[in-house]
Parts: sequence; C-alpha cells; structure tokens
Amino acid sequence: MRSAVVVGSGPNGLAGAIALAEAGLEVVVHEAAERIGGGMRTEELTLPGFRHDVCSAIHPLGRSSPWFRRLELDVEWIESPACVAHPLDDEEAVLLVRDLDETAAGLGADAGAYRKLIGPLVEAWQAVEPLLLSPLPPGVRAPVRLVRRLGPAGAVRALRAALGATDDLAVRLLSTRRGRALLAGNAAHSMLPLERRPSAGFALALLVLGHAVGWPFPRGGSQALADALAARLRAAGGEIRTSSSVDELPQADVVLCDVSPPELLRLARGRLPERYASALRRFRYGPGAFKLDWALAAPIPWRDERCARAATVHLGGSLEEIAASERAPWQGTSAERPFVLLAQPSLWDGTRAPEGRHTAWAYSHVPNGSTADLTAAVEAQVERYAPGFGELVLARSALGPRALEAHNRNLVGGDLNGGAMDLRQLYTRPLATRVPYRTPLRGVYLCSASTPPGGGVHGMCGFAAATVALRDLGTEPPSTTR
Repeated sequence: MRSAVVVGSGPNGLAGAIALAEAGLEVVVHEAAERIGGGMRTEELTLPGFRHDVCSAIHPLGRSSPWFRRLELDVEWIESPACVAHPLDDEEAVLLVRDLDETAAGLGADAGAYRKLIGPLVEAWQAVEPLLLSPLPPGVRAPVRLVRRLGPAGAVRALRAALGATDDLAVRLLSTRRGRALLAGNAAHSMLPLERRPSAGFALALLVLGHAVGWPFPRGGSQALADALAARLRAAGGEIRTSSSVDELPQADVVLCDVSPPELLRLARGRLPERYASALRRFRYGPGAFKLDWALAAPIPWRDERCARAATVHLGGSLEEIAASERAPWQGTSAERPFVLLAQPSLWDGTRAPEGRHTAWAYSHVPNGSTADLTAAVEAQVERYAPGFGELVLARSALGPRALEAHNRNLVGGDLNGGAMDLRQLYTRPLATRVPYRTPLRGVYLCSASTPPGGGVHGMCGFAAATVALRDLGTEPPSTTR
C-alpha cells in the first residue's frame, strides 16, 4: 500500500488526508498541538464551562465547500435569523438576511442598486461557487457556465466588480450610508485597505454567500467540524497523531504539508532549490488580528435590538470610518476606533456557556506581528453600540498576533488569511506557477491557506493538493460529487 504523511490537522490538512485515504493510501496525520483542528479549535479560554472558538467561528464557506458537502459530515449547522447586523449611530442597523428582497428593502434608496449588483450572482450561484472555491489550474467549464448564466456583458460586469476596490464600487453604485456601510463591513474581511483591489470581491462573495447558503456555525463550536473531519478520516482508515511535532519532511510516497511557507522552508532543511526557496521567502503577509473572547453574565445589551438577530455583527459605522481602520495596519498603526468583527453564537447554541450565561468573541486588524493591546479600543466600540456591555464581562481572554501564531503556526504574524490576498497573491499563492500545490521535491505538496483558493474554512486547498498528488501517482482522485 502506498503511504502518505500529512503535516498539520487544520481544515486543509484533514480534507486532503481524507481524499488520500479514500483513494487507498495509508495515511498518517501529524499534529504538533495537543488537539486537532488548527483554526477550528474550541477551548475554555476564560472560565470553566465557557467554550470559545480560538480562531474561526462562522463558516459560510464550510457549508458551501464542495468537498465538505461530498463527505456528508456529521455536523449540525445553526443559522441565526440574520447573517450579519451592522449597527449605525443614528439610525437602525442594516441587516443581511437570507432573503434578497428583505435585505434590499432595508437599504432604502439603494435597494434597486443592491438587487442589480447581487441578485444575478445569487441566481447564478451554482456557476459562481466553482469560481470562488476552485483549485488551480482551473477548468474551462466553470467560466463558460458563468458566461452562459449571466451573459457576456453580465459576466464582464461581475468580474470588474469582483476585482475592483471597495471604495470605488461603493461610490459608483451606491448612494446611501447604509448601503455603503454594508458593503464596507463585508469587504473588511479581506484584511485589505478598501481602496485596494480586489477588496470588493470579498464583499460580493460574502453577500452572495449570505443569500445562497447563509452564514452558519457548528453546534458545539468550530471543534465540532474538526472532529467530524477526523471521524471521517478514521472511517477511511487514516490515523491521527497529536502532540507529534515534525522537524523535517517525512519519508512517504506523498507528503502533504498544511503549513505556512516559512514552515515549509524549515521542514525542507535546505533541500528546496534556491529559486523556489527565494520565492517562498518573498511571500507577503497581511495584517494580524487582535482577538478578544468574553465570558458574559447575559447577552450583549445592544441599543438596537436588531443586532440580537445576527450571530455576526460588524462594528465600525460608516464606509469612511471602516476604510480608515483597515488602512491603518498597512501603515504600521492601529485605528483609534477600529473596525470590529464580533460573533455571538451562544444566543443560539446553548453548549457554549453555562445556563443563563453567554460567550462572544471579537477581533480587529492590527499590523502584522503587533504587540499593541487593543482591549480598551475594541471594548469601546462594543460599548458604543451596546451601552453597559462592560458590566456583563465576567472574564476575558486577549490574543494578539503573537499569541495567535503560538496557537497555530500558520497564522504568521496573526494573519488569518494565510498571506495577503491582494491581486498579486490572490492566485499566485505561494508563487506564480501553474500548479501551486506541487513543490520541486518529489512527492511533497503544499496545501495550506497559502495556496489557492486561500483563507477560510473550506478544505479545498487540501483537496486540490491531494488531487494533484494522486494524479502524479497515476491514481484516480475522488470527486466532489457522488
């Protein structure tokens, strides 16, 4: 039997391991930490009984992932009534809900522009999804299918918008503060300045996902998704070893590395050709994250009760304020009023806290590797929209970029996307090559979020790398469809 070793048990490592095991390889996964999951871990970070997601919490890409769907994972997905709430200082919060017309109606004068921008992509979701989560090299069927659904002119408009900058798209197509704020809040997930391309593409993707599949989260925390993947791997004959650090590339027919480019350089111990190694060293990272987790005595007391309808809340006010916040980390500073991404899953998931208590997490973007403590600034933003919040905090955990990287080596400098996802690195991850998963070392493949399609909990980087490895072995890889 051919053998495979997978380094790292994040979503991509586990996804790739399952693909290899289903193809008949003898698979062993090595995880340096005590628990599997990478960015899908859930731990008691504050008080006993309060369970917090260490990194990822809300998973629209997890539900939409073709490979995860194919695996039929034993995960109970929960959806809040609204995907996102975006409170404003002097008017009611903007809501992103599954219903396109209801979302548009909440945007006032921008209702028609929103339907025109987002509606065609929602209707063409089956053609959009393969482009959003496709590996490299891409097939020709996906873009052809999109052109057929949208028409040549519609496809060009969608591509122009997706590859554009958020501030340009917002000013060009939207006229209201509400519409621009909704777009900006979603674009900020890119960790790019909103005047930089393709930040608008992230906003479009998340808005379309909200209508097409929702923004769900697993009951029990992100760890439930990691555990479901592990169970699927073991059922296919694979083995997982935790507290099993790897100091050099193992010997096997296939070595799948769910690691960052610097970690791959370390594991290779000088065996990589200098040209490839130099390209890995030039790989660029974006801002880091400063993350807070709270154990709460009660739900967050939002001034606008509409915010209690959404598991995800964007705190940052207007397009201009969010743009200033997202620009600051790239200039080596942190905004005085940072844009805050907040999750409150315990409103719908009673497993997260003791009865009557709650949890919440939030993070803001800071310069890569920053040591600044943004606790006061982040909590001030929450208080801005939820007066009295501070009185409910029973305990807090603060994780800056270095602490996040210590939890997960792939979060270099606290970068949650596995590397800057600007136009230069959106698909040239970690370098410009037709098959980015294959390294110059025979049988060694890179499958982390530093490869296409990039950051997010979807497992498609791992599945893509495993597919390439199996074809290199002359073995037919598994399909994402049954």
